[in-house]
Amino acid sequence: MALRRSGERTHPVKIVKEESNRKIAHLLPRMSNKFYLTTPIYYVNARPHIGTTYTTVVADVIARRKRGLGEDTFFLTGTDEHGQKIQRSAEKANCSPQEFTDQVSAQFRALWDRMGLTYDDFIRTTEPRHKRGVAKLFTLLKDRGYIYKGSYTGQYCVSDEAFVDVPPGAPCPDCGRITETVNEENYFFKLSAFERTLLEYYDAHPEFIRPETRRNEVISFVKAGLKDLSVSRTSVKWGIPVPGDEKHVIYVWMEALANYITAIGYGSDDPADKANFERYWPADLHIVGKEITRFHCVYWPAILMAAGLPLPKSVVAHGWLLFEESKMSKSRGNIVRAETILDVLGADALRYFLLREIVFGQDGSFSFDALVQRYNSDLANGYGNLVSRTLTMIGKYFDGVVPEAVGIQADSMATEAPNAIAAVTRSLDSLDFSRALEGAWAIVAAVDGYLTASAPWKQPESISEEQQRAFRATVLYTAAESIRIITALVYPVIPDAAAKVWTQLGLGDIHKADLKNLTWGGLEPGTKLGEIGPVFPRAEKDAITRMQEIEQSNAPSESKVPVIAPMPVEGTNTVALPAPAEMAGLAVAAGDESAPPSIAASPAASPDPVTALGSDKITIDDFLKVELRVAQIKVAERVPKADKLLRLEVDLGYEQRQILAGIAESYTAESLVGRKVVIVANLAPRKLRGLESNGMIVAASLEGDKPVLAGFLEDVEIGARLK
Repeated sequence: MALRRSGERTHPVKIVKEESNRKIAHLLPRMSNKFYLTTPIYYVNARPHIGTTYTTVVADVIARRKRGLGEDTFFLTGTDEHGQKIQRSAEKANCSPQEFTDQVSAQFRALWDRMGLTYDDFIRTTEPRHKRGVAKLFTLLKDRGYIYKGSYTGQYCVSDEAFVDVPPGAPCPDCGRITETVNEENYFFKLSAFERTLLEYYDAHPEFIRPETRRNEVISFVKAGLKDLSVSRTSVKWGIPVPGDEKHVIYVWMEALANYITAIGYGSDDPADKANFERYWPADLHIVGKEITRFHCVYWPAILMAAGLPLPKSVVAHGWLLFEESKMSKSRGNIVRAETILDVLGADALRYFLLREIVFGQDGSFSFDALVQRYNSDLANGYGNLVSRTLTMIGKYFDGVVPEAVGIQADSMATEAPNAIAAVTRSLDSLDFSRALEGAWAIVAAVDGYLTASAPWKQPESISEEQQRAFRATVLYTAAESIRIITALVYPVIPDAAAKVWTQLGLGDIHKADLKNLTWGGLEPGTKLGEIGPVFPRAEKDAITRMQEIEQSNAPSESKVPVIAPMPVEGTNTVALPAPAEMAGLAVAAGDESAPPSIAASPAASPDPVTALGSDKITIDDFLKVELRVAQIKVAERVPKADKLLRLEVDLGYEQRQILAGIAESYTAESLVGRKVVIVANLAPRKLRGLESNGMIVAASLEGDKPVLAGFLEDVEIGARLK
C-alpha cells in the first residue's frame, strides 16, 4: 500500500510497546451458560439471494439446536448500510441514501421472516444505537492512543470498500474491478502494534479461526506484516461522523464490525443495555463468508484488544455458493433468489439442500436440477414417504393409536439407536451438517428397509391373527419411534416439516418440546396420532422449468449487444474487445452461430486501417477494464442441434465456469480437454440455446477461414491475468 502520512501522531510509544507485550490471559473470553452467534451484516447494494440465505440459514440451524438443548441463545443478523457504494447507488436510483437503504434492508428482513428464521435482533447500521456505540468505540480507541490523524495516497476499491496495494489504474486483486486513486486526510488505527499479539493469540487458541485453511491464510497474512489501517474518509459523506471532526466519516469496515457489540448494548447508558452486553459478550460464534475472514480475524480482534474488550470465541468461515460453478454475485448476473424456491418447493427444501449438499466450510454448487433431485430422493421419497406409510398403517391397523412393541425387533433397534443418535449429534456439534444429515438419512433408509423386509401389511397363513397383530405392533412402534428420533434430530434443519410430523405423531408442538437427551422409548404406547397429511409432496416434473421461468422474469433486462466491427491486424480479422459496460450480454467466442453477425470475425472486406484505428482507438484505462485470464478446459462437448457451438467447462484456478463457444467447426470436443485458453472473464452472463455462458473465449479468424484459439507457447499458470 502506497502510503504517505503527515500530521501529529497521538499514540504514545509506551502504550504501543506495552500492547505488543500484554498477556494473552487478559484477552480470554468470559465464560457463561449463554450462546451468542452472529451472521455478517449484509451489504444493501443488492437484494438478498441464496448465497446470503445460506449464511443465515446456517445460523438459524445452530440457534434452533442450541435453544432445543436449553441454552440461552441470542442470534443476531442485520444489514450494513453506509459507504461509498451505497451513496453512489442511491444517486443512480434518484433517491436519498436513507431511502435506498430502507428499501433494501426491508427486503432482507421480509425474506428472513417469510422463511421463519428465528433471529433475536436485526441490526441496521443507520440506527441511532449503532451510531452511538460506534462513536463511543472510536473515541475510546483515540483516547487510548490507537487512532491518529495522517494522510493517505493510494488505490481504493469502491466495490470492496477497501484500500489495496496496487499501482494507479490497476484492478483490485480481490474483485478485479478498476481501483480509484485516493489522496485525502484520514484517521489511522495502529494495527501494526498488534502483529505479535495476534499471532500469540492464534497460537494459544487454535479454535479461534476455522476451518484450518482459513486459519493458515490469516496467519500468513499477519506474518507478512501489518500496516496501520485507514479508519476514516473525507471524500465520502454517507457514514457516521468522527466525533469532534465531522468532515470525516468512520471507514465502513471499522464501523460495520462494531455491530456485533452495538446490537447488544455497547455504547448505551441504559442499565438494561449494559446488563445485556455483559450477559452476551463475547460472541461465541461469528459466521462469515471466506472472503471477509481477514476483516473478522485480524482487524476485529485488534480493535477489541485496543479497546480492552474480550475477543469472540470463534470465527467460522464458510465457502462460496456457486451457481453452475460460478460464485453468485450481482456483477456476474447469476443471482438466484430464495423466493423462487420458496414459491415452488418451500423453505425446508432449500434449507435441507443447502445443509446436505454443501460441506460447511467448503465451496458448494447450486442448480435447480440438483435441488429437485435431492428434494424428491431424500425428502419426498425418503423421509416423507417413511412417515406417510408408517402412520397410515398405524391408522389402518390400530385406529390411529401408537401400539406397544413386544419382541426382539424392538430390542435390536433400541440397542442400535444410541450409536446412531450419538453420531448425528457429534456431527451437528462440529458444524458438519452434511455428515449429520447423511447419518440421519441412513436411519431413514434403515427403517424403510426394515419395514419393507418385515412387510406388516401381509397376513401369513402360518401364524394366528393375534400373533400377526403383535408382530405388526412391534414393527410399527419401532418405525414410529425411529421417526420421532429422526424428527428431533433434524428439526433444526427442516423445522416446518418436523413440526408437522411431531403433530402427526400426537406429540404436540415441537417448538416447546424437550429435545435433549434423546433415548429410545420416548414415544408412549397409546398416544393418539394427529391428523395425517403429506409432509413433502413429490415435486412435479415442471418444477425446474417453473423456477427457471420465475428467475428469468425477475432478472433485470439485458443490455443490447453492441455492433462490434472486426479490426484488421496484419491481414487477419480479430474481434475488437469493447469496455465491459458495452459488452453486457456478450458471452461467446468469435464465430458463434447464435451471435449477431457483426460479433463473429467476418470475411467481409476490411475497413480502411487508418480510419478504423483512428476512430476506434481506446485508452489504457479502457483496455484495463477488460479482464483477460488464462483458463484450462476441463470439459468440452457439442451442444445438441448446434453445428458450431461447444459447451466448455473451464478452470480459472479460483473458480470453474461454463462458456459456450462457436468453435466446433475448428476443434473437436476431445481435442480441447486440458488445453489452456484466454477468456474474457468479466462479461455479463448470457443465455444461448437455453444454456448460460459466463465469459468469452478469445479467438481470431483468418480472412474467410474458421476461428483459431489464442494460446501460449510457455507454461502459464491458470487464473493468471493478461496485462
